[in-house]
Formats: sequence, structure tokens, C-alpha cells
Amino acid sequence: QVQLVESGGGLVQPGGSLRLSCAASGSIGSIYVMGWYRQAPGKQRELVARITPGGSTDYADSVEGRFTISRDNAKNSVYLQMNSLKPEDTAVYYCTRSTNWNIPGSWGQGTQVTVSS
Repeated sequence: QVQLVESGGGLVQPGGSLRLSCAASGSIGSIYVMGWYRQAPGKQRELVARITPGGSTDYADSVEGRFTISRDNAKNSVYLQMNSLKPEDTAVYYCTRSTNWNIPGSWGQGTQVTVSS
């Protein structure tokens, strides 16, 4: 079973930036879709961004143009660069690894992102 460890969360002011990282204990290359999801208090977990092994990406409408997902297969890592952060981006952010584009597989423990002045 792969372990995913997220890092990089924290408190940031509106308009600021954060870069989340996710390190996997096993391979993420060749066949795995990597994704970032988030869950705000009282809300369902939602997809933020995902990336195929070949680097094709998909974003939620709410983050399109502000967030960028990337991966480094050699380092078994995936990243989420978040710019122009808004209070509504406040949530716990989770990394996932899956063989299915539409169904997340393994989950990390999450990292808290708080956007507040």
C-alpha cells in the first residue's frame, strides 16, 4: 500500500501563494493519475486538480488559472502551486494516487490551508 505525505500548507493572506507537495512511498510513474482534492468544514470533498502520467491536466472551474498541478515521476512527487488565494480556498488538501481518471485511489493524511487576513 502506497503512503502519500502532503506538506506545504499553512496560513496565508488573501492574494498570497502556497506550494503544496506530496511525496509517495512508491512509484507514481507510468500508470498513475495523481490528484489533489480538498474538503472545507461542512462540505464534501471535491476535486481540485489532476494530472495524467503523460502530464495532461484538469482543474476545477473555481481554481482554473490560479492553481497549477505538476509532477516529478523521478522523485515520486506531485505538486500544487496555488496563487491568488481566496478565503474560499480554505480547506484540508489531500493528495491521491489512482489508476482511474475518475476514481481517486490512495489518500494522504491531508494538509491544512487557511486563507485569512
